[in-house]
Amino acid sequence: MDPRSVIRLVREGQSVSEAEIARFCEGLADGSVSDAQGAAFAMAVCMGGLSEHERIALTTSMRDSGQVMRWQLDGPVLDKHSTGGVGDCVSLLLAPALAACGAYVPMISGRGLGHTGGTLDKLEAIPGLKTEIPQDQFRRVVGQVGCAIVSATADIAPADKRLYAIRDMTATVNSPELITASILSKKLAAGLDGLVLDVKLGSGAFMKSMGAASDLAEMLVETANGAGCPTRAFITDMNQPLAKSLGNALEVMEVMQALTGDEVNPDLPDLAATLGGELLVMAGLADTAEDGAVQIADSLHDGSAAERFQAMVAAMGGPHDFVDRWHDRLPAAPIVQEVHARDAGHVTALDSEALGRVVVQLGGGRVTADDRIDPAVGLSELCELGDFVDDAVPVALIHARDQASADRAAQAIRSAVTVSDTAPDVPPTVYRMVS
Repeated sequence: MDPRSVIRLVREGQSVSEAEIARFCEGLADGSVSDAQGAAFAMAVCMGGLSEHERIALTTSMRDSGQVMRWQLDGPVLDKHSTGGVGDCVSLLLAPALAACGAYVPMISGRGLGHTGGTLDKLEAIPGLKTEIPQDQFRRVVGQVGCAIVSATADIAPADKRLYAIRDMTATVNSPELITASILSKKLAAGLDGLVLDVKLGSGAFMKSMGAASDLAEMLVETANGAGCPTRAFITDMNQPLAKSLGNALEVMEVMQALTGDEVNPDLPDLAATLGGELLVMAGLADTAEDGAVQIADSLHDGSAAERFQAMVAAMGGPHDFVDRWHDRLPAAPIVQEVHARDAGHVTALDSEALGRVVVQLGGGRVTADDRIDPAVGLSELCELGDFVDDAVPVALIHARDQASADRAAQAIRSAVTVSDTAPDVPPTVYRMVS
């Protein structure tokens, strides 16, 4: 196969066969397709798009460019993926909750991207825990505990890994077709029986409009189902952070509060129950989504999800007493200070993307791929839309490594929070489901 013929067909909007796409992906994986050809292909897709059958073929070909896991377990293999948000630590709640309900969750996750936090970075705030583990250990943890949250190994969808690096250098990351194939090729390589997708919409999301979020959700569901994995998607709000804490260790603290019965922002466990409830119905572990949501909520309340989380942490190198001693085990920043809004009033808007960037600038995220993350820094006790704030009620607590970075963060936070005399209409956490 000459890669140039595939590039030409995509560029001119002509049909490309499944076999041609498969051979192109093989070339990405083995190096016979050059970086220049990969870049030309990505740009052609950005300009002209792909048909449904071409999108499915690209997804399955990138999945099949590496190892596809096969499981022999006594329950369904399920997973969840979010398109990226701020304060979104649902995966850390949902994976152990699903395991407590009889499912197995081999969650191949990612690191922080831009202003959004990464699940792996959050989990690695736990001392000693390693998310880069050999595949035999991954299989053992999933089989014994019921869940494991890990990074992708080199033999998972290598064609996607190569193409993503090319896209990152050529301003072709935002193509919906390429986003779809990239997300799903890695997820489907985990050998899933069901998948739920959380497509974020709003100021802290990559999708800023309902039209863009709906188009992506429908494309993801259509492609995943076409590739043989039963999938649903939820479009959920990201016009304010999901959790009241932003930053790796701080978000783990909020997760632990939810797992151990402390009072937390209900949006976090409620969304976990909504996503998990639909997965349990898809897997035949619940009769209705409402019944499934109750099962997830019960696992959070009765301690069974916390037990699974503890077992996962210990099996991946973390403390064996983490659930009991998490207050002592997580790192803390030396400076904690309040930040107040410029004026008193009701919070009418939160620029979630700007708040995510504050965490990055504090050291809790990456500007470049090689940056080291400070797990202790971030924000906590963040205000919500509709809250009344004034000189006595802060909009957030800043957790910083030094005073200068705390002062810079305070200025940025004040600019990201809008207040007025009238309380706003608060958007729903979940807008709709796509099936």
